[in-house]
Amino acid sequence: MTLAAATELAVATNEHLASMSNTLIYSSMAVYTLAFFAYILEWIFGSRSKVARTASALTAEGEAREKAGGPAVTVKKAGGTAVLERPKVVVRAASGARDVPDGPGAHGGDAQGDLFGRVAVSLTVLAFLVELAGVVARAASVERAPWGNMYEFNITFSTVAVGVYLALLALKKNVRWLGLFLITTVLLDLGLAVTVLYTASDQLVPALHSYWLYIHVSTAIFCGAVFYVGAVATILYLFKDSYETKLQTGGKPGAFATSVLERLPASASLDKFAYRINAAVFPLWTFTIIAGAIWAGDAWGRYWNWDPKETWSFITWVAYACYLHARATAGWKGRKAAYLAMIAFGCWLFNYYGVNIFVTGKHSYAGV
Repeated sequence: MTLAAATELAVATNEHLASMSNTLIYSSMAVYTLAFFAYILEWIFGSRSKVARTASALTAEGEAREKAGGPAVTVKKAGGTAVLERPKVVVRAASGARDVPDGPGAHGGDAQGDLFGRVAVSLTVLAFLVELAGVVARAASVERAPWGNMYEFNITFSTVAVGVYLALLALKKNVRWLGLFLITTVLLDLGLAVTVLYTASDQLVPALHSYWLYIHVSTAIFCGAVFYVGAVATILYLFKDSYETKLQTGGKPGAFATSVLERLPASASLDKFAYRINAAVFPLWTFTIIAGAIWAGDAWGRYWNWDPKETWSFITWVAYACYLHARATAGWKGRKAAYLAMIAFGCWLFNYYGVNIFVTGKHSYAGV
């Protein structure tokens, strides 16, 4: 075989892997869609008779029953009775004055709803593996890390976000309530990736040929995925806290809001979950900025150039630092701190989408 023929074969193989990657990404979207519908069925078929814990706890009669240790939730199954664990009662973060129980989950304590939930998680695992294979095939097509442009960043980012969710489930954390909302946004992210942000598989620009690509960009993707999970939890917290406040002040939420929000964890649990997620990854985000500065010193001769990407990475760091400080301060727990968390995540989003698309700088490798 001649050198020219060998080169042509290599290019063809790369194109084949790139095409395979595209097929796998589209296939993962199809499976994520099936998982989305399974999560919907979990919410629909979950028992609606088990979703009055928050309203009950925010009345004098309900409080007395909860403090007295009310009966466990039971569900009837063919051939016997299955007993589900009674939800733990936690203290609301916003006011600290009431005890509110966690919701029973999307399945509502119902065996049929729980079955659909398990199917949804299984489909999520399958979609995650298919998407991961798509990311690996993309990397193999050009024999480099698949983080050279926004399309590659997006597909890796959504893969890691789902991986974080599945890891929490594997660690026996009760986060299945997150599934529907996370998968919905992951589908939107992938839809944006394959339509607006898609870039053909190609080699890196010279400035990105460094081992720091594997260190700096991989940690940035992981941090962004975890911040993403924390942002979803924060949004749900804001809705649940408003719902609890409305009940506490004598208001009557709509039937749809009641059916959905009653099944989520208490606002205090959501607040604590979001805080722990953001606090856990914040040191790694600090390392990401430091690693980027070291790479800048190697590539550009200066550790800090006030490049737009560097600047907004630092702004994001400051925003999350303010949030963590506020959250640790008694007077800033609850909604005020949650608003700061959303501002911080908004800074992260602009740092990725806004800076890459609308601002020109030394990090302009978006490929859009």
